[in-house]
Amino acid sequence: MNQQKIAEVLAKPYAQQLLHSTDPLRLAYDGLDGDPRVVPIGFWLEDGRITMATATNAPKVAALRAKPTVAITIDTNAFPPKVLLLRGVVDLETVDGPPEGYLEGGETFMTPEQYAEWEAGVRGLYDQMVVIRVTPTWAKLLDFETTIPQAVEELMEAKAGRG
Repeated sequence: MNQQKIAEVLAKPYAQQLLHSTDPLRLAYDGLDGDPRVVPIGFWLEDGRITMATATNAPKVAALRAKPTVAITIDTNAFPPKVLLLRGVVDLETVDGPPEGYLEGGETFMTPEQYAEWEAGVRGLYDQMVVIRVTPTWAKLLDFETTIPQAVEELMEAKAGRG
């Protein structure tokens, strides 16, 4: 999928809503043992990339260094569901302390009192973090209003053809 098509998908209103959600995304990757993994993780947008941060000793860091391809799902629990599916390539960077995007993300769903305590704890815990940046190589939005899974679309077309 070319970057223009990806940009078109990501520019859609429901995609933007999901990309600016405070809910965690689900990050899928291959573990070092070759088995698949999926983890919920907070995220933010940075320079057009999906960005996350994690502990330097997190198992996903070594796995992503070995195989830097991922799949991501960001979705809602409401009906009809809204689902943004992404595939991409990862870039990893070790930074001092927690990155600002990580801290800002925490602030969006806590009270000021909770955030102050959380921020102090995070700053005290993480001397360094690994920033995970995903450059999308493929994107699909399922909003169940204008877009549906391809398999469902094919079934509907087949049923309509029997009319």
